[in-house]
Amino acid sequence: MDRTTAVLITLVSYKLILIGIGLYANSKSSSEEDFFLGGRKLGPWVAAMSASASSSSAWTLLGLSGFAYANGLSAIWFFPSCVGGFFLNWFVVAPAIRHHVKGKRVLTVTDVLVQDPEKPGSRWVAVFASILIIVLFTIYVASQFQAAGKAFADSFGMDLNTAVILGASIVLLYTLLGGFWAVSLTDTLQGMMMAFTALLLPLVALFKIGPGELLSALQAVDDPDFWRLIGGRGWASGFGFVVGVFGVGMAYPGQPHVVNRFMALDERELALRQARRIALIWAFVIYAGMILLGWCGRVLFEEMKDGETVLIAAANELLHPVLAGIMIAAVLSAIMSTADSQLLVAASAVVHDLGWVKAKNNAVVYSRFVIAGISLLALGVVFGGDASIFTRVLFAFSAAGAAFGPPLLAICLGREPSSKRVFSAMVAGVVAVLLARFVVARGPWKSQVMLFEYTLPILLSALIVFSGRRSPRD
Repeated sequence: MDRTTAVLITLVSYKLILIGIGLYANSKSSSEEDFFLGGRKLGPWVAAMSASASSSSAWTLLGLSGFAYANGLSAIWFFPSCVGGFFLNWFVVAPAIRHHVKGKRVLTVTDVLVQDPEKPGSRWVAVFASILIIVLFTIYVASQFQAAGKAFADSFGMDLNTAVILGASIVLLYTLLGGFWAVSLTDTLQGMMMAFTALLLPLVALFKIGPGELLSALQAVDDPDFWRLIGGRGWASGFGFVVGVFGVGMAYPGQPHVVNRFMALDERELALRQARRIALIWAFVIYAGMILLGWCGRVLFEEMKDGETVLIAAANELLHPVLAGIMIAAVLSAIMSTADSQLLVAASAVVHDLGWVKAKNNAVVYSRFVIAGISLLALGVVFGGDASIFTRVLFAFSAAGAAFGPPLLAICLGREPSSKRVFSAMVAGVVAVLLARFVVARGPWKSQVMLFEYTLPILLSALIVFSGRRSPRD
């Protein structure tokens, strides 16, 4: 059996398992609450692994390892930033959001932001939040489909467009079948595969080089800035880069597809403590592993045109075909665990938050049509642009973080901001990200673009939403 056949058989087997999970979960999705929130019965393992896998998508396995491959030591700043984001989510957001929604019919992040549908301005909050989720998650899902296409194309020599459609079709199938249950169960399996990959592949690459030789090999890389903490940046732009990277971690509380897992977690306090422990260990393994893999890959594969495929190259070159198939399946797992969750959240924005479906018994049926429609839009984004996975994901991630994170924290921490203040904070956060991306990035301050895009928008949104009185009548 040749390598390509072994990888293909492994992948096909894995995808059949995912479809089987979707069929099983279909029997548990009879109501709107089941389809969008799993009946609020997620155990700690499922909640922790599905939240973790859906928050750390293709940008982690492909994008972060590729960034480390291209930029060297400066990638290390992503480790405390992203792990810190996990700490913020699990120690602050998770307990607060569970307490806030207890005993309420709250199915989505938009429901939390609206607070009281009768409050003045609440409809503006619901409409803007819903539209923002649909737009950002279409971009986000597009990056996942793009990454799936890269994985298939690089592994099997497929046409990239055909590979993108194939990956998108698999995600769409099991998401349509079982909704939140299918997404959470498959994300749990996928999160485990991602952790296995992040443990095994970097260690194999490290021992291929020799643990004692890695440092000297990296220092010998033909790039004088590779082994600098701020890369080739000056001190001012280096400061902006580091603070900007930490803004990525600050954006974690604003990711609706992750916050939904906190809302769906079993109400027992023990379940939260167990889920928190599992998620934090997972984060340490994933982020450390991908940065190490990128560095090892730079030594092993010096002339790669696209650093974002270093994981796939390492799997194919260093592992037995079956293990290589598992590693590539893990890449697709990272892609699917985010894409499926975001498709579901985007569907809930259309069907539940905007209230386009009045008959609750039809909500699940209409949601499936919406999921299919958003998938088609995401494919259009992939075929209509040439941005990298890393760029697309971090744009959508930062915009969602700035728009939703500070208002959610304010509400869950008892600030009770007015609808006007929540709306203003969301608009300010998104506009600041857009200005950074399309104005600052092209002007004299472009060396500071990460500071302007990832950190300052969140601080601006937080300033607006936390500056009011602790009253719903400010």
